[in-house]
Amino acid sequence: MGVTTLAVALISVGGTLGGAMFSERTNRKREEIADRQRVQERDDRVQQARRDLYARVNTTARAYRVAARDAVRATERGESVETAALETAKEAWAEEYSQAQMALPKDLSEIASALNRALGVGYSVVKQLPSNSAADAAYNRANAWFDGPLSEGVYLLRIALRHDLGVETQPDFETTRLQAIRTLDRARESLEHQLNSNR
Repeated sequence: MGVTTLAVALISVGGTLGGAMFSERTNRKREEIADRQRVQERDDRVQQARRDLYARVNTTARAYRVAARDAVRATERGESVETAALETAKEAWAEEYSQAQMALPKDLSEIASALNRALGVGYSVVKQLPSNSAADAAYNRANAWFDGPLSEGVYLLRIALRHDLGVETQPDFETTRLQAIRTLDRARESLEHQLNSNR
């Protein structure tokens, strides 16, 4: 075998091996890119599902508060109250809150739980209005609750959801969040005490 033949054979083998290695490297890169795309698509779906859940939780909490507040104002004006709107809002919130309990991180779950209790007390306020003997005080208390602590509780939930999504950032949010939950819980307990003493 001559030197030329040997050189051609070595070049051929080298070319074949080099081509195979290049092809393998190219396939590996394609697989890595495809894997990264799949991970990104999955992350995007998870993030979108989270945004959708947060939007529903926020919307139903606000709708429940507004329906209850509207029922208070209608009763105060002496109008007949359409309870279907309030019951529908209550059920919608219960459904979304139930879903949220399984998905929300701990800090958001604490806010949603505090708000759930506060909305429940608001519902009791509305239901007790027609039978309350001290009507003026009852309406003042109801309006103060829906426009004050409960409104702030709904707002807290919205800000916390936006904070968790990274849409809104506030320095010292953790401290603010804990203080707001405590304030809402204290206001709710005070209202519960007043409602129980009026029975």
